[in-house]
Amino acid sequence: MAARKNDDAPTRVLVVDDDEGIRVLLASVLAAPGRTVASAATGAEALRLARADEYDAILLDRVLPDVDAVQIVTALRAAAPSAAIVMLSAVDDVEARVAGLRLGADDFLTKPFHVSEVLARIDAVRRRGTPAGDPDVLRYADLELDLAGQRVRRGGEIVPLTPTELRLLRFLLENAERVLSRGQLLDHVWRYDFGGSGEVVEKAVSTLRRKVDAGRQPLIQTVRGFGYCLRVEP
Repeated sequence: MAARKNDDAPTRVLVVDDDEGIRVLLASVLAAPGRTVASAATGAEALRLARADEYDAILLDRVLPDVDAVQIVTALRAAAPSAAIVMLSAVDDVEARVAGLRLGADDFLTKPFHVSEVLARIDAVRRRGTPAGDPDVLRYADLELDLAGQRVRRGGEIVPLTPTELRLLRFLLENAERVLSRGQLLDHVWRYDFGGSGEVVEKAVSTLRRKVDAGRQPLIQTVRGFGYCLRVEP
């Protein structure tokens, strides 16, 4: 389990890629006051680093020499549940992006990329869900989301969520008791323009439901033929 980072600590980024040139480039660009960078060439090394320290963002190559994408994303999620994962891939098409999101990535970046876009994507996934002026806490029933701390509690107990799950839950809380379509969820949570994928939304909602509703009164409801809704069923 990674040590909890102090509020005054710098933003930490983990770069995972077997291409040494990309690792060196990203490390040199990302290293700046208020931000520190670590790098790994393999999935095993990335997992060791993620377990030893807490990271705010992980830049993850989709193809690594020692582990497949599903295994490493799942393992990194367990080791660093609050980290935003930006997947890097040499393949640029709709199917590749959908596959990356289905694996659990929070964003997707195609190689070759411009370093300014990398910085923008990292900033974006860290900012999503916390615009200024919103109430500090969103609540529904015994569920609450602390916007400033990005923490979720259900019945007073902490529920660890990934950045994407936090954005999804926030949108549901902001629209409690309203039915939201898969397209609405995809647009507001993932913000992609490739037409939407019901499979991405269904998987994310299913995972969120397991975490939020496990052993408790169900709050995340499926409205067949329409979408999803946060509400207490009679």
